[in-house]
Amino acid sequence: MEEAEVPLEHLQEQVHHSAEHSRERWISWVALSTAILAVLAAIAGLLSGRYVNEAMMNQIEASDQWSYYQAKSIKAAVLDAKTSLGGAPDESDQSKRDRYEKEQEKIKSEAEQKEAAAKSNFHKHEVFAGGVTMFQIAIAIAAISALTRRRPFWIVSLLFGAAGCAFLILAAITR
Repeated sequence: MEEAEVPLEHLQEQVHHSAEHSRERWISWVALSTAILAVLAAIAGLLSGRYVNEAMMNQIEASDQWSYYQAKSIKAAVLDAKTSLGGAPDESDQSKRDRYEKEQEKIKSEAEQKEAAAKSNFHKHEVFAGGVTMFQIAIAIAAISALTRRRPFWIVSLLFGAAGCAFLILAAITR
């Protein structure tokens, strides 16, 4: 699952261009803040991608374990059918049946652990993706601020940037 990237390089270039040609000092701070926001967005984007990839790998491994679990279940059912049709149960068949049941318990446990890891990683991906979104909005609003020469938009941009930072921190501290 790839995140849709919003191209913000053009906006950043416009902000930097406005800062270079402006007599207002605060526009330079807008340019600096957009550069920092872009770095944070890139970091959040990389981490989001990492966790979605981990989630997919965990889910694939869980599916493999569940397939293996089914294979053991089928083998046990074949032994049961053989016992039903053949009369007296063979001692080796019974030991195989017991072994399949024990293996199934272990396989089930591993599959459930992989599924839990997939859910956890996907949740982290979603939180990091939320951070990326907040940073992208912040950069866009900062560009509007620089282009329209309205400082209140920059303050709003910084608030969205702070929200993006909150998402980064939240994702970092969650398990």
